[in-house]
Amino acid sequence: MVSHRLLGRRAVLAAAAIGAGGAARAAGRAPVRFGLTPVFLESDLALLRALSDHMQAALGTPVELVKRRTYQEVVGLLLAGQLDAAWICGFPYVRHADRLSVLAVPVHRGRPLYQSYLIADASLRVRSLADLRGGTHAFSDPDSNSGCLTTRWLLAGQHQSPGAFFRATFFTYGHRNVVRAVSSGLAESGSVDGYVWETMAETEPMLTSTTDVVARSEWQGFPPVCCLTGARQSTAVRGIEATLLNMADSATGSEILRALRLDGFVPGNPGLYEGIRAMSDDLERRA
Repeated sequence: MVSHRLLGRRAVLAAAAIGAGGAARAAGRAPVRFGLTPVFLESDLALLRALSDHMQAALGTPVELVKRRTYQEVVGLLLAGQLDAAWICGFPYVRHADRLSVLAVPVHRGRPLYQSYLIADASLRVRSLADLRGGTHAFSDPDSNSGCLTTRWLLAGQHQSPGAFFRATFFTYGHRNVVRAVSSGLAESGSVDGYVWETMAETEPMLTSTTDVVARSEWQGFPPVCCLTGARQSTAVRGIEATLLNMADSATGSEILRALRLDGFVPGNPGLYEGIRAMSDDLERRA
């Protein structure tokens, strides 16, 4: 998501391998497996490599970063026990809270919170959701809170569905891709993670400047890092938790956090996601 000259020559090395899966196999040791969705790092290989190296140094064991295109794929691997932990979204967490625990929550601009943004093509001079009726709308992922659930819930409150309200909808499978779709005219509006939009406003202002933020949701729990509750006390999971909570205390960790525009991580608090749970439950009752 963020392009940086991070840790010098890692940008060159990154293309060769993401994570340390190959090194782990060569060493005959099973790596710690940490899942990522496209929301945060996308194709920034240097940043991925820096994160992998930092976690490996902190844990003292090989680390494999596992990326997939959708939340469903990453959460499926986590639920199947094929990942030690994963950075997911509040919506999948509340749907599987009976099996998942929150290890750590990112802090952005001083709080472990973020908002969903409804954005539109700036040339349309849209003032509210009602002005977007009959247009084309870009969602990020069906299992994303900010990229789908929040807008679905807003429409349901008006007795509308996305299919009835918009002329057409599609999924981009990445918040950055939502901004790109609206900026390029592929969509007239989109549902996007506010943290991603704000970060892009710093790193890619030519894209965000062609979009307007039409509405912001209530503050919600920032997408969490989760693990299977049954594996909560495992060595790998406890190591991941400690690594994230202490990331701001090291030079390399601080550099990664700066690249991500994050202050650090705080211990998991399930209560942060009650608003998302309420929206999800409300939509289920209306179905």
